[in-house]
Amino acid sequence: MAIWLKHAMLSGAAAAALSLAPASAQTVGVNATVVSDVKMTTQANPRMHPAVVKERVSLGNDIVTGRGGRLQVLLLDKTVFTVGANARMKVDRFVYDPNRKSSTVGVSVTKGAFRFMSGKPVRANPGQSGIRTPVASIGIRGTIVEGAVGRDAIRIARNQPGLPAFKADPEQATLILLRGPGAGTQGDEHPGAIDVEAGGKTVSLTGSGYAVFIPGPGQEPIGPFLLGDWGQAYLSWLSGGGPFAIGTGPGEPGGWGDYTGEDDLLIFGDGLCAGGGAAGPLSDNISSGPLGGCGVTQPF
Repeated sequence: MAIWLKHAMLSGAAAAALSLAPASAQTVGVNATVVSDVKMTTQANPRMHPAVVKERVSLGNDIVTGRGGRLQVLLLDKTVFTVGANARMKVDRFVYDPNRKSSTVGVSVTKGAFRFMSGKPVRANPGQSGIRTPVASIGIRGTIVEGAVGRDAIRIARNQPGLPAFKADPEQATLILLRGPGAGTQGDEHPGAIDVEAGGKTVSLTGSGYAVFIPGPGQEPIGPFLLGDWGQAYLSWLSGGGPFAIGTGPGEPGGWGDYTGEDDLLIFGDGLCAGGGAAGPLSDNISSGPLGGCGVTQPF
């Protein structure tokens, strides 16, 4: 509770800092919330250093979070980008015209979980903003999107019923969720949508709660599929969006133990494999047996 209260207070301070900051070609926003281990480079200090609240963020700045780290960046157009623990990201592109009230944002995430909430100027310029991961490009049409890159993406997909067998890259696998706003939104908000391109195929998501999973480089997206309640809650927690009952897995009381976001997956052959939506606990250095014919298991 203390973290979320702090977040709310700091977001107001960050908004004030943005209103006072000159909008240069380099500055794109400020740090609204910094929790625990967060490091970054800036225009003022190009060396990797501990991030602080209200510190300016510029194009190309490297941002890295450690175990337990959380960072929320408030951009000049009021777009909000949040990353969870063990993440790496940077803002690659930002064009903002306050007179026309339109903007274009480009962000790359190479590791960890994230949450992107479009500002109104982005929604006024649909399809021009996007997020890149090592295996996918996500075109944004004014929305809230969450995602994970790496082992947590595989963990969520592995516990999603109905998915086909897959062999995933433990460093680059990506899961993307369209969080909203949905078709039932009111006021001047339009329903959000995203286009996910990977492996030469583009999949459009237009319904809140739908997701796609890209197992690795060159592979087409699996989905769209309606992500289960457990997967949605877990992804929200990873990306700093809310609490999560970490003691339980899907249908498995106590199935996840005291998971802390560290590497507790298993490696199958030369990659991570899963199939058929198999559910169950993944514990440190314990093999659960081969899945989907992926081969001999070994501790990771």
